Amino acid sequence: MLMKAPEKHGFDAARLNLIPAFLKERYLDSGKLPNAQILISHDGEIVHFSSQGAAIEGSDKAIDEGSIFRIASMTKPITSVGFMMLVEDGKVAVDTPVHHILPEFKGIGVYNGGGSGVPFLPVTPTAEPMRMLDLLRHTSGLTYGFQNRTNVDAAYREGKIDNWHGGNDLDGFVAALGKLPLEFSPGTAWNYSVSTDVLGAVIQRVSGMPLDQYFAEKIFKPLKMDDTGFVVSDGKVDRLTDCYTFVAGKGRVMYDRASESAWRRQPKLLSGGGGLVSTALDYHRFCQMCANGGELDGVRLLGRKTLDLMTMNHLPGKSDLSTLSRSLFSETQNAGTGFGLGFAVTEDVAKTMIPGSAGEYYWGGMFSTAFFIDPVERLHMVFMTQLSPSGLYPIRRELKTLIYSSLT
Repeated sequence: MLMKAPEKHGFDAARLNLIPAFLKERYLDSGKLPNAQILISHDGEIVHFSSQGAAIEGSDKAIDEGSIFRIASMTKPITSVGFMMLVEDGKVAVDTPVHHILPEFKGIGVYNGGGSGVPFLPVTPTAEPMRMLDLLRHTSGLTYGFQNRTNVDAAYREGKIDNWHGGNDLDGFVAALGKLPLEFSPGTAWNYSVSTDVLGAVIQRVSGMPLDQYFAEKIFKPLKMDDTGFVVSDGKVDRLTDCYTFVAGKGRVMYDRASESAWRRQPKLLSGGGGLVSTALDYHRFCQMCANGGELDGVRLLGRKTLDLMTMNHLPGKSDLSTLSRSLFSETQNAGTGFGLGFAVTEDVAKTMIPGSAGEYYWGGMFSTAFFIDPVERLHMVFMTQLSPSGLYPIRRELKTLIYSSLT
């Protein structure tokens, strides 16, 4: 991997070098995180890359540029790009009603309170049909079982609807969702949800290809993202890192041991919302394609104006998440944040209370991975580690502050 001198890219090198020292002192020496890897790029060139911490519990092997991480919801922007490629091909549109592609959603209603279990009564009709736009921006009325907020998400848990490594395949997943009501009428609120998983089902139906094959042929191969996919092959399992979760009273405990990982097996549900593994260098290539307006190394996935459309705030009335969100959990702070077609978008930097730029877009994953792309400063970051839940520590805010304080 070739790194460029930070000073030639408008960074204070000494300040950039404070980042790994900060991570070590705050998160690694304390045992809060098992490892930490950060990549910072400017104008398409890597100006900082650092890795520290063990890849495997009880081993001296440290993570490095070849380490493979579960990126969870950082899968969502990839799925959104895959969908917009089909839009550019004229096979579907952003305003296409979802039930035109997934007839299982025809006639789906909104939960109107009272009772629980299936069937949900009373259920009222939606004011407007759910559109692909609603899947892209999480205004569909769908939810996640882990929200633990309503009778609807309780039904998701009961039916194990969003269980990647058991239960349904994508067609069964869509069929199960079509039998449950929505939390709200599409377009009237924002709720972090399985919307992007449904979008993956749309890709599969429209393209006529299994989602993993579509990603491999249409995105990963052209971008040379050779270590990104739904499964870690036997030849790469020695590069997969252990994954942990935080348990109150116990601290960090093993969630998915690399040697026995669920990601070594083909999942039944190909989750466009959270199923991929990747490396920092692979995801850097995805970010660079986006930053370049849809092209990388002479290969174009999307048109420049399509990326512009994706990174605008599409929330109704140009609102922000603090106004529209009903979600108990998401991968972003709500203040000053809009939502585009697959990305959170910074609308008002002052309201975020973190250095940044209007128009910056980003997301993260439940194992605390994160990325952001700043088109104003022409920089992006990829951060990798493996600990859920992602909101446990304010590390994303801290990293952004450190990175922007390094600009000269």
